Amino acid sequence: MATYSHSRISTYENCPYQYKLHYIDKLEVDTPTTIECFMGDMVHQTLEFLYKNKKFKKRVAKNILIKFYRDLWNKNYSEGILVVKADKEKVNAENYRKMGEQFISDYYDRMKPFEQITILGLETQDRMTLPDGNQWHVRIDKLGCDDKGNYYVCDYKTNARMKDQEEADSDRQLAMYSIWVKDKFKDAKSVKLIWHMLAFNKDAISERTDKQLKELQEEVTNLIREIEKATKENNFPRKQTALCDYCVYKEQCPSFKHEAELDKIEDVEKFKENEGVKLVDEFSEIKTKLSELKKSEEEFKEKLINYAKQFEIDVVYGSNKKCSVKEFEKIVMPEDKTELIELMKKKGIWEDFVMLNYMKLNSGVIKGNIEEEIKNKVEIEKDWRVSVSKRKGEGEEGE
Repeated sequence: MATYSHSRISTYENCPYQYKLHYIDKLEVDTPTTIECFMGDMVHQTLEFLYKNKKFKKRVAKNILIKFYRDLWNKNYSEGILVVKADKEKVNAENYRKMGEQFISDYYDRMKPFEQITILGLETQDRMTLPDGNQWHVRIDKLGCDDKGNYYVCDYKTNARMKDQEEADSDRQLAMYSIWVKDKFKDAKSVKLIWHMLAFNKDAISERTDKQLKELQEEVTNLIREIEKATKENNFPRKQTALCDYCVYKEQCPSFKHEAELDKIEDVEKFKENEGVKLVDEFSEIKTKLSELKKSEEEFKEKLINYAKQFEIDVVYGSNKKCSVKEFEKIVMPEDKTELIELMKKKGIWEDFVMLNYMKLNSGVIKGNIEEEIKNKVEIEKDWRVSVSKRKGEGEEGE
C-alpha cells in the first residue's frame, strides 16, 4: 500500500502528467521551487520558531522574530528560484521577502501573547490508514486544544486571495487531518479547522460533521483508485491551465519543451530559422489560405447559382471545365425531435434510420466508460491531430 497526501492528490487533479514526472518518474529539476512557495516556507519556519520558543516559556520579541526571518531568507535564497515572467514585470524576489515580513509582523501583533490555545504539535508528521488500506500523510502546521475539548487544526496561508467560507467548508486538506485528530484524541468534542490568511491578517474557520468526513474519505479513496488505474495503464494526460506557468517541470513537458528551447534563442534570425518555427508558420499560412479559399468557394457557389437561375440553365461551361448547378430537395429537422423519434419507433422504422454515434462511442471506449464486452469488439490505434492556435492559447484556428 502507498502513502498519499493532499498535495499528491492535488497534483494529479491539476495535471496527471505533472504527477507522473514528480511521483512516478521522480524527475529531478534544476529549479527547486517557485518564489511563492519559497516565501511561504520561510514564513512557516519563522512561525514554527516562534511557537517552539513559546512552548518552552521563552518570549520572542517581534524584532527578534523579524531578524530570524531575514536571516533565514538570506541563508536559503538562491537565484535559481522561479519567478514567473509575468510577475517579473511587476514584482521581484525582494518584494516577496518584504511581503513575508509584513505577514509575520501583522500575525504577531494580532495573536500576542499567543495564549489562545495549548500547542500540542508543530509541523506534525504522522500517518493514518484509509478505508482502502492506503496511508494518508498528516502534516499539520499548528495543532492545539483548549480546556473545553475543542481541538484546532491550523494552517498558515500566504495566498494572495482570501479563502471564502464556501471554499473553507469544501477544503479537503484540513478536513482529512480532522479525521486523524478525532481518532487520536478521544476527548475531542469538536475539531475546528482554521486557516490563518496572513496576507489579509484574518482567519477562515470551518468544521465538519462525521457524515461529511465519511463522504470525504470515500471521495479520496475513489481518487486514489483512479490514480492507481492511471499508474497501471501508464495513462497520464497533460492538462494545460494557468498553473502551467508556475510548474517547475515546464521545460520537460512536451507541451512547452519547444517554447522553452525558443526562449533561449536571443537572435531574431536564428529564432526564425528554427525548423519548428518555420513549419508552424508555413502550416499556419496554409490554414489561413484554406480558410480564405473556403470563403471564396461559398461566394462563387452563390454566384453560379444566381447565374444558372437567371439564364434557366443547370450546366455552366468554362474554357476546359463545366459546372453542374442543380436544385434538390432536403428535409429540415424539427428543433425538438422527440415527437418524430417516438413516431418512428412506433412505426417500427427507427432502427432503419438511426446511426451509430462514432464520437460518443470513441469517447466512451477511450475513457473506459463503456462495458468491457463492447470495448473488446473494437480496436484502439494511435492517430494524430494537428491544430493551429495563438501562442497564448487564444482559441484554435482549425485542425
